[in-house]
Amino acid sequence: MAAAAAALLSAWFWNERFWLPHNVTWADLAGEPGPEGGSGTQYPQAGHVLSAFPLALGIFAVRLLFERFIAKPCAIKLGIQDNGPHRAQPNAILEKVFTSITKCPDGRRLEGLSKQLDWDIRKIQRWFRHRRNQDKPTILTKFCESMWRFTFYLSIFSYGLKFIWSSPWFWDTRQCWYNYPFQPLTSSLYYYYIMELAFYWSLMFSQFTDIKRKDFLIMFVHHLATIGLITFSYMNNMVRVGTLVLCLHDASDFLLEAAKLANYAKYQRLCDATFMLFGVVFIITRLGIYPFWILNTTLFESWELIGPYPSWWLFNGLLVTLQVLHIIWSCLIIRIAYKALMRGKVSKDDRSDVESSSEEDDMTSNSTKGIFSTSSNGANRINGHVASAQWAEEE
Repeated sequence: MAAAAAALLSAWFWNERFWLPHNVTWADLAGEPGPEGGSGTQYPQAGHVLSAFPLALGIFAVRLLFERFIAKPCAIKLGIQDNGPHRAQPNAILEKVFTSITKCPDGRRLEGLSKQLDWDIRKIQRWFRHRRNQDKPTILTKFCESMWRFTFYLSIFSYGLKFIWSSPWFWDTRQCWYNYPFQPLTSSLYYYYIMELAFYWSLMFSQFTDIKRKDFLIMFVHHLATIGLITFSYMNNMVRVGTLVLCLHDASDFLLEAAKLANYAKYQRLCDATFMLFGVVFIITRLGIYPFWILNTTLFESWELIGPYPSWWLFNGLLVTLQVLHIIWSCLIIRIAYKALMRGKVSKDDRSDVESSSEEDDMTSNSTKGIFSTSSNGANRINGHVASAQWAEEE
């Protein structure tokens, strides 16, 4: 009974009329043996994507080693110390409230604690602010995380650009659909695709252990959509256009990480210049090249050459979802740039990992200049792809 149900579910999920164009079957894409049993024409197989999981664990392990033995020494050499935020003075009553009741007490509770401890409300608020900040990561931790992402993004972008530069579909996107889906899978394309998929799976796993951000949900959706696109496009052999999408997105990611690294190391002018370059590249690639080059070929050229079918609609739906995220991020980037140009400084990022005390806020409101100037406790930052106000500690 269970076996029959599993077989029925498998048949429903792998329905050829959903996944493949008309008159194409999975047997047609099984590949052809070469002479004397050697490898012949190979096409992407669904089972290939499973190799991304052990590779993702390997990437995560490499990341831990990289952050400890390469990124951390670099940070220390740049003068970044492993110093956490100001620690709250020990207080059993406030600690019990913090751990058992609330981390952000309201006015009534503050008044009650003030009477109980004979402290003024401002002092209690400062204690809770410092206590919350104790759980926040240090600048050294953030530097190591950004250095790892910068290294990977730059490496995979360089490899991807070199690969697609010699590919005919880079110069003529209609090549993505000629003779589709009977387009052979090369080893270079396979490694590029699986490596990207493994990296995003490692991000999905590490997102629950990495520095927590207030845009956790939107980044979760981003990673989920990206994994869905990579996996989906691989299984139905839309890998040619997939390589264009991947390389296009990698073009700006390493610039953002470079800006964060400069910010953490307090190279403010380099940080400002790098972020401005990131903003320009991001907007050109995500709002210009992506819709007019990528979406044009997936929506219109593919319609003309192969015609729509059920999975075609899903694939383009995912691509359009990604474009919506691009618009949201671009608006935030433009907003921070506009504020910087109009006022010479920008307001504190309400997504900061570390909260500033009122004294620190007063100080930074008078001393903060430049696009990404950082307060004394490094509280301001720009996150991942999302730029919103002044930044100093990432995503």
